Amino acid sequence: MSRTDALRYAKPDTVLGRDAEWEALTAFASDPRPGPGLGVVSGRLRQGKTHLLRALTEAAGGFWFGAQEAVRSESLRMLGERIAEFAESAEYAEAPARGRPRDWEAAVDALLGLGEGRPLPVVVDEFPRLVRQSPSLPSVICAALHRRSATVAAAGAGGEDGGARPRLLLCGSDLPVMRRLFSGPSPLHGLADLEMEVRPPDFRQAARMWDLDDPRLAFLVHAVVGGTPAYRYDHIRGDTPGGPDDFDAWVCRTALNPGTPLYREARLLLLEETDHLDRALSHSVLAAVASGHSTAGEIAERVEVPLPDVSRCLELLHESGLLGAEPDALRPNVTRLRIAEPLLAFEYAVVRPRRPSAEREDPAALWHRALPAFRARVAAPHFARLCRDWAVRYAGPGVFGEAPATALHGSPAHPPPDAAPAAEVVVRGPAGERPGALLSVGLARWDEVLDVTHLERLRRLIAHLAAHGEDTARTRPACYSGAGFTPALRAAEADGEVLLVGLDRLYGGRQGGASGGS
Repeated sequence: MSRTDALRYAKPDTVLGRDAEWEALTAFASDPRPGPGLGVVSGRLRQGKTHLLRALTEAAGGFWFGAQEAVRSESLRMLGERIAEFAESAEYAEAPARGRPRDWEAAVDALLGLGEGRPLPVVVDEFPRLVRQSPSLPSVICAALHRRSATVAAAGAGGEDGGARPRLLLCGSDLPVMRRLFSGPSPLHGLADLEMEVRPPDFRQAARMWDLDDPRLAFLVHAVVGGTPAYRYDHIRGDTPGGPDDFDAWVCRTALNPGTPLYREARLLLLEETDHLDRALSHSVLAAVASGHSTAGEIAERVEVPLPDVSRCLELLHESGLLGAEPDALRPNVTRLRIAEPLLAFEYAVVRPRRPSAEREDPAALWHRALPAFRARVAAPHFARLCRDWAVRYAGPGVFGEAPATALHGSPAHPPPDAAPAAEVVVRGPAGERPGALLSVGLARWDEVLDVTHLERLRRLIAHLAAHGEDTARTRPACYSGAGFTPALRAAEADGEVLLVGLDRLYGGRQGGASGGS
């Protein structure tokens, strides 16, 4: 039987979305080739990795072990007991004895002995916890994989020996550690048949996850909590806004309610993701980014800390997945930073500046005072980010003339005073030695109705870029708005002069035309 003929396990109803991830995992877990296989699953906390892998092992009758913070001897004992329990339940002819394996060599051999006669997923969750106490573990796994692969090769490639075919999946939430374990000089580098990072669902998928049909409400909820599945199901006990008019009350009873786990989540997230950082500096750096400072120099000046110290903190926050870093579309030597987790952006722009009174003040009064900051520092940049995501993921080649490769913020060095000073959505085609073709230059405004004056400023910016060497022959002006467009601008769209994208189109309600989105 070939790999393409391998068994696929049906995705259970408890796994919402994640079709691509499930397909990749089941293809790996059911690969019929003889001998062991190695897969790597990583991703930030709360993204549903454990839920996904538990569902896989349950569907396939596989093995799952969740590592805990423990010393080496206790980890070996817990793993040994779990292997023995699994072997007994699977009625293996020679079940291993309960208790602690004598060392990691014996424990890994026992793991790779699972899967007698058929492919079997063997999951070790939170693998970095084991490596912290036993740094030699990656080398032990590497040696065991090579040893078993050599045995299979010596027996022939027919795979009729009925031997073990474990599909070892090592999973972890510590992104910097996971990257180091499977790259560079690590003994596990290059051994994995599957490398998967479980990311948050995108904004359209999140709207479906929250059962939100109104695009404006879906956007606002995403601006607060993003797409992290745990925030809906674990942190607010399934509380979803009852409609657009319920959003303010929903924020007050969830994100601003000290009685909910969501209220404490942002601080806990930083604590869990950055145990190796200077937390005081991390807090101040994230606050600076939330207030609109997007380059290392601006942040260092804001927090009054030497640039090398700030740069190191930024690097670690980026490795942990808390900060995103993107080049400027029009000045590639400029890197712009943004908070990658929406709940953190909400925390540092809205909650943290008001925390001294947050636990004493009525949440409705606090939210009323915080609304201007939410609109300017959370909703506006988040809307621009979703517009960029739409351009790359959903617009398709028919919108821009060819398939977009990137959509980034762009700020020319010296724009004329009558032109737009920057463009929030600059779309380029595939790049070779030179930057990709400039397909579109667009403005994104969350709470502003756009009109022909915005189009005129865009045209002047595009003319400025042409005068400085950009090929703008195919460049399409675009206006993105969460508040709508004037009739004159809609008429310009009808004449093919501009692309208009409102909330309905952003969320898939319309494939063409403009959308107001109140």
